[in-house]
Amino acid sequence: MNKYKFISAAVLAFALMSTVSCIKDLDVKPIDPSMQTQDKALATEQSYKAFLATTYAGFATSGYKGPDSDPSISGLDGGASQYIRGLYHLNGLTTDEALCGWNDQTIKDFHYMTWTTTDTFIYAFYSRIFHQIGLFNEFIRQARDCGIDSSEIQTYIAEARALRAYCYLHAIDNFGSVPFSDENTPIGTNCAQISRADLFAWMETELKDIINDSAIKAARTNEYGRVDKAFAQMVLAKLYLNAEVYTGQPRYQECADVCAELERAGYSLHPNFAELFMADNDKCTDEIIFAIQQDGVNIRSYGVTNYLIFASTGGSMETTEKGAGISSGWGGIRTTPQFFDLFTDNDSRRLFETANGQIKENTDIGDFTNGYAFVKFRNVRSDGTVPNTTVDKDGNVVMPGFVDTDFPVFRYSDVLLMEAECAKRGASVPNAQAAWDAVRARAGISGGSYTLEDVLDERGREFVQECWRRQDLIRFGKFTGSEYVWSWKGGILEGQGTESFRNLFPIPTADLNANANLKQNPGY
Repeated sequence: MNKYKFISAAVLAFALMSTVSCIKDLDVKPIDPSMQTQDKALATEQSYKAFLATTYAGFATSGYKGPDSDPSISGLDGGASQYIRGLYHLNGLTTDEALCGWNDQTIKDFHYMTWTTTDTFIYAFYSRIFHQIGLFNEFIRQARDCGIDSSEIQTYIAEARALRAYCYLHAIDNFGSVPFSDENTPIGTNCAQISRADLFAWMETELKDIINDSAIKAARTNEYGRVDKAFAQMVLAKLYLNAEVYTGQPRYQECADVCAELERAGYSLHPNFAELFMADNDKCTDEIIFAIQQDGVNIRSYGVTNYLIFASTGGSMETTEKGAGISSGWGGIRTTPQFFDLFTDNDSRRLFETANGQIKENTDIGDFTNGYAFVKFRNVRSDGTVPNTTVDKDGNVVMPGFVDTDFPVFRYSDVLLMEAECAKRGASVPNAQAAWDAVRARAGISGGSYTLEDVLDERGREFVQECWRRQDLIRFGKFTGSEYVWSWKGGILEGQGTESFRNLFPIPTADLNANANLKQNPGY
């Protein structure tokens, strides 16, 4: 990938101040450091583009001055509290997909399903969600009232609204009934708690309005790494797909209808599955609808794909261009034998390290070699080279400490598998079989007739480490309870049933204490 300039952007607390950010294609000229007041800092279209870049950066980094310094949320480790890393903690490590053997605070409680209301990692992700929502609210508020007659400003507002809805998707999915605010909420007030059903209704209305807004860029017409109409449609499709969980009322036909619109947007399956997760995956715009960017030079983080690649590498695994393409592994994340068994030997998505000392069983959760490791995300380009390598004084090539691999948030294959699932749940989807067959064919395996249970397994194979597994298991009734168990579920090696209230995470105690309007989720 190319190297990009750092972006100087305006960040709002109660007054604006100049700070540094770095999102690749939102490349703008720095705001003059002497322009510190709100009326001066946000006075041009370019200054609003800079501010918008800062909101995007909240998904890609921990702060605005490097991978771990000056994190946006005080009191939390900058690496562990990064947005996508937090999303994976709650939606990957709690499932059959992955476990982590570190002794970092309460990390193992995710596998055991024994987390509490004071869990630091839950608080970190919860805080990230609402930090981002606050940024988007402030951007929309300022841009709406800026008085600049510009169609681009209206596009920026539409993007901010779509990204805010994406954050609320994580809020409704992980926490249910949450504090709610938008651009009309007075600053400094304690937010009221909105019910899950009411948040669903607000999100549906908001997303439909964004999709129908002429200001939002049409699918595949915006800069890479910026959202468009297809992004908003994907958030709405996910909302409808899980409507029965969120509201008690299924909306599978509506999900299928949105997916049909996405099918007409010009996306296709990228021929080579592995290339979607390599260091030059920014070229895979045939399938990737939206990705969070990483650069290795300008966009550094101890979260996002840096976390997924480094934490999945350890033991005797290869770290050069033949393997992960990184300086050294952290030796943390592996899969469970139950998840590995979902794959057949001829499935091109079976991207695990099964040699070099790795064993299938998870007998010792603290031993990285216990469990096959992931090799799906790699910091290697499709031509076999590694970006940003250096040469030491002895002439040896040194692998980089940060990766260039972007994180695909939404892919076209998800559109096809949502259609396949909706058809089995009673929706009218004329091309459901073709959608199913296409995803299977790309993986090198046969299509044909399938069941609803097959869809869950296929989604597991297709979206490893992409933060959908928990949501999928809940929708199929297999996340909690004893119908499906895996290693260390419920705190024992063989796995055991768990309480249904753990389909939601708790509202963190710190926020309950700070806001009397909030009530805890049942069971906690």
